[in-house]
Amino acid sequence: MPVEQPSFDLGDADAPAPHRPQPPAPEPRAPDAPLVVRVRPDQPAIARLFDYTVPASLVEHIRVGTMVRIPLHGRRVGGWVVAVGVEPDTGLTLQPIAGVSGWGPPPEVVELADWAAWRWAGRPASILRTASPARMVRAVPRRDGAPFTAPVAVATTELTDLAAEALAQSVSTVRLPPTADVHPLLVALAARGPLLVIGPSATTMRRLALRLRRAGVGVALLPDEWAGARAGAVCVFGTRAAAWAPIAEPAVIVVLDEHDEALQQEQAPTWNGRDVAIERARRAGVPCVLVSPMPSLEAVARGPVLVPSRATERAGWPIVDVVDRRDAAPGEGLFSDRLVAALRREGPAGGAGGAAGRIVCLLNRKGRSRLLACAGCGAIATCAECQGAVVQGDDGQLVCTRCTATRPPVCTGCGTTRLRNLRAGVSRVREELEALAREPVIDITAGSTPPRADARIIIGTEAALHLIDDAAVVALLDLDQELLAPRYRAAEETLALLVRAARLLGPRERGGRLLLQTRLPDHPVVLAALHADPARVSDADALRRRPLGLPPFRASAAVSGAAAPAWIAALGAPPGIDVLGPAEDRWLLRADDHRLLCDTIARVPRPPGRLRIEVDPMRL
Repeated sequence: MPVEQPSFDLGDADAPAPHRPQPPAPEPRAPDAPLVVRVRPDQPAIARLFDYTVPASLVEHIRVGTMVRIPLHGRRVGGWVVAVGVEPDTGLTLQPIAGVSGWGPPPEVVELADWAAWRWAGRPASILRTASPARMVRAVPRRDGAPFTAPVAVATTELTDLAAEALAQSVSTVRLPPTADVHPLLVALAARGPLLVIGPSATTMRRLALRLRRAGVGVALLPDEWAGARAGAVCVFGTRAAAWAPIAEPAVIVVLDEHDEALQQEQAPTWNGRDVAIERARRAGVPCVLVSPMPSLEAVARGPVLVPSRATERAGWPIVDVVDRRDAAPGEGLFSDRLVAALRREGPAGGAGGAAGRIVCLLNRKGRSRLLACAGCGAIATCAECQGAVVQGDDGQLVCTRCTATRPPVCTGCGTTRLRNLRAGVSRVREELEALAREPVIDITAGSTPPRADARIIIGTEAALHLIDDAAVVALLDLDQELLAPRYRAAEETLALLVRAARLLGPRERGGRLLLQTRLPDHPVVLAALHADPARVSDADALRRRPLGLPPFRASAAVSGAAAPAWIAALGAPPGIDVLGPAEDRWLLRADDHRLLCDTIARVPRPPGRLRIEVDPMRL
């Protein structure tokens, strides 16, 4: 068991790495002069820094990043020490800090938070909250200079070569197929030293951390083992927030599934764990290795994409069956002959391996119906208040998607109660699947619990992919809904959906099948899955996005909120910035690069009121 240091014994954990420049030494103080520190209050609305003196009893506990309590405007608030030994302005009477709360982010993370606040138009305090422990840490394990223990190599020659090539680059992307085991690659990378590994899934990170720990490597899993990570000499694993992990000297920074939207913070500032990891690696002078079965255009723009052999990549994708629906009979609906055969355990799809032949049908439409028409007059069902589209919930009532008004399922034109379901939702499809398969069907949407182990047929939204571990067939009932979504990342998001489905099915040798029902069989996403070649999507997307000025070819930011009109008025028309809008009370800013965009945003004062600035918005 590791021996704990006394409370607030900061030791040498903050000592800079040999390859980093030493920070300037503070001016020597007179023996009786109090130590002065600069503190950032834990108040995102306050951008100023404040100087405080340190009582003699607390001097030995103070370093950059230490979390303290300070008096501010008549009350005590938390904060972080951002500079030690500062020279205060003359004529000021400084108050002493009220106390030391515990360990905080290391100095390099404090500096990184300032950069991220500029890069994503936010406040450093918001980011420092993420970088701090969830519970106050008053002591960390003592490592006593113990060296990092590298794991025993388990990777194949191919993965070893890919790892060596990745370590030779400042930023690179390793394109591993969806079902490939990433553990051997991590072992090969860990031969250089401690890893900082960031990924979108807490379950996956926990599993990988446990496997590396069993190999004899010290591992700290965030957020619970923040203190262990702060002590050093271990690999650190975690989800998006691990980009701010308190690891002082990582040898390699790794981002798994860099394409996943879960790596981007939804609340402003909308920082992305991948981009933070790349900047952190650049500042530390270590390689940043991105790993993805379908590298995003942002990753492709950052560095080379390293690809395994075609045999390896094909083996890591499941069998893909494309059902061309262009000639489907009008009454066939969502259920092709291939799908019906699988449901009734007929043909190769119905006899595939997996969880006792489990079939998962995906349809990203909740409720009973997303589009209704009157069976009498043929009119589309709309809202009586605002004429918006209505959907039918599980209770049978019609709900407006625009103004949320509710009304009974009655045609406003002819008064009939007979409505035809033109676009069925999950609840309605479950009933139809039960009639086809002649057995119970489980439906899963957001908020559902994992299905029972013996459930053979499941219908759900993509939330089902996060609650199920295994399947024999995954069928996308309406792939065109995803391919034709009104989002500039629709193709990338659809391929990411297929990647998650592929992981349920396992490698090709297991015989699982990915069933794609579509009227666009020649779409790059369909061909990418069919031929195990994700570059078809990124290449096509690049050709489309570049002339339109879409990310990553131009930097963009969305501005909204009650104070947005005043902020836009203060912005004016700066050179090099395109201001588009408003559209639905939202403005869009575009520039040729992030430096120009972020510098411009930083210069505009923020008016009172709610203002949301999303740099690099996922949806435009």
